[in-house]
Amino acid sequence: MMHRYKITIEYFGTNFVGWQKQENGLSVQEVIEDAIFAFTKQKVIVYAAGRTDAGVHARGQVGHFDLDEHIGVVRLMRALNHFIRPSKVVIILCEEVSTEFHARFSAKKRYYEYIILNRKACSVIDENRVWHLHQNLDLDLMQEAAKFFIGQHDFSSFRAKECQARSPVKTLEELEILIAGPYIKFRLSAQSFLHHMVRNIVGTLSMVGEGKFVPEDIKHILAAKDRAAAGVTAPACGLYFMKVDY
Repeated sequence: MMHRYKITIEYFGTNFVGWQKQENGLSVQEVIEDAIFAFTKQKVIVYAAGRTDAGVHARGQVGHFDLDEHIGVVRLMRALNHFIRPSKVVIILCEEVSTEFHARFSAKKRYYEYIILNRKACSVIDENRVWHLHQNLDLDLMQEAAKFFIGQHDFSSFRAKECQARSPVKTLEELEILIAGPYIKFRLSAQSFLHHMVRNIVGTLSMVGEGKFVPEDIKHILAAKDRAAAGVTAPACGLYFMKVDY
């Protein structure tokens, strides 16, 4: 009898090639699968709710895997965290779930946060954790522009060339921009996102804040369905996979 485990994962993505195993470097998936093997001697595949890129962080990534024996969730979580060390990855929750559960396909909504540090000086504390922009950004203009993204749209203008999604049409349910001192936080939620969609949206909104676009331009950029029409791709370091609803 197979036993399926759901894990919630936090990781600092700077030194990883991303979530998915690759030949060119260490991935978060590889670290966790190696830890499972070290403890259980079983080779498993850990499936994730979202395949984050190199340099992207997570506070609430969700994965699942199957074992052919039952292990208590507290014992399993402690053991995996022991074998994961010293990688900057930690399992923060472990649950046994039905074999019908799938970390990716059962997801109803995914949440991301992007953080910009908007001040003249960079930060030694937040290095590789935020996107530092020294020029002043107009928050009111960015908030006005953000409204045009809400709802169902063809997001081809905000899609990476290598994106493998079958359709560019997505429904963005939330795009909130908050300010906390010199930090500007973008909070986005949708059932699913295109490759680089969040980073391209944030990069374009930053250009609105700089005065390079006006808010109404977002309508025309969406209608163009052309990546060249939109703004820059924000760097991976400011992006966080926050949580998943099931």
